[in-house]
Amino acid sequence: MSEPVVLIDKSDGVAVVTLNRPEKLNALNRELRGAFCRAMAALRDDPEASVVIITGAGRAFCAGLDLRELGADSSRESGALARDGSAVNFISVIEDMKVPVIAAVNGFAVTGGFELALACDMIVAAENAQFADTHARVGVMPGGGMTARLPRAVGVRKAKELSLTGNYLTAREAERMGLVNRVTPAGEALNEARALAAQILSANQTVVRELKQLYDKTTRASLGEAIKLELEAFRAFNSRANLENFDQQRAAVMERGRTQSGPRK
Repeated sequence: MSEPVVLIDKSDGVAVVTLNRPEKLNALNRELRGAFCRAMAALRDDPEASVVIITGAGRAFCAGLDLRELGADSSRESGALARDGSAVNFISVIEDMKVPVIAAVNGFAVTGGFELALACDMIVAAENAQFADTHARVGVMPGGGMTARLPRAVGVRKAKELSLTGNYLTAREAERMGLVNRVTPAGEALNEARALAAQILSANQTVVRELKQLYDKTTRASLGEAIKLELEAFRAFNSRANLENFDQQRAAVMERGRTQSGPRK
C-alpha cells in the first residue's frame, strides 16, 4: 500500500504538513492538491495546532502544478471549504488559516511551489533551496498570487525580473531581498522552522492570531486605510483585554531583551 500524498505530524502545538510525492518533486497533481486542502482545512480549527509548518519530502519543497494537468481547473478542490463556505484551492486554504503558517523550504520551490511558499506567513530555507517563477518559461500564466505577493516581498522591479526571465534565486539571495526569514544548513530547514514556531508559541496566542489577521488586512490596504484598520483593532482589543498582569508581562519581556543576543533565542 502506498504512503499518503500528505503527511501530518502534530506535537507541542505545532502541526507539520508534508507534501509527499518525492519521486515527482512534490508536484501538485489533483490528488495532492485535494489532500493538502483537506488537511489544512482540518487543521484550521484544531486546538492542537497553534502553528502550522508546510514542507516537502525528498529534495524539493514543491515543483508546482503537475505539468500533465495544466489544462485542468485548479481553482477549487473537492472536500475542502473555506470558513465562509466557499471552495478553496491550495493557495486560498493557506490564506484562510487562523494560525501562523511557516514554509520550511528544503529544496526547489518552483512556480506553483513558489506561490505556495509566498502564501505562507514566514519562510525558512535551507542553503540548497532555490526559488523560481517559471511561468514564462513553461508558457502559462500564474493564478496563485505570484504577481500580487512577489512584488510585495522583493519590490516590483526585481519581481518582474524574476518572472520575465525565469531565473533561479538562491536561498541567500532570497534572504538578502527579505523574501526568506532565515537560512539554515542543508537538511535543517524543518528544525529551524520548529524553533521559530516555538518562539511564536511562547508569545500571547490571542495577540499572535489577531496580529496575523491584522497584517493580512493591512498589507492589502492603502497606507491610510491600514493605519485606520490598526487603530480600530487597537481600540477593540484594549476594550476587552485583561491588563492586570501587564507589569509582570512587561518585566518578562524586558528580561528576555537583556538576555537575547539575536532573533533566534
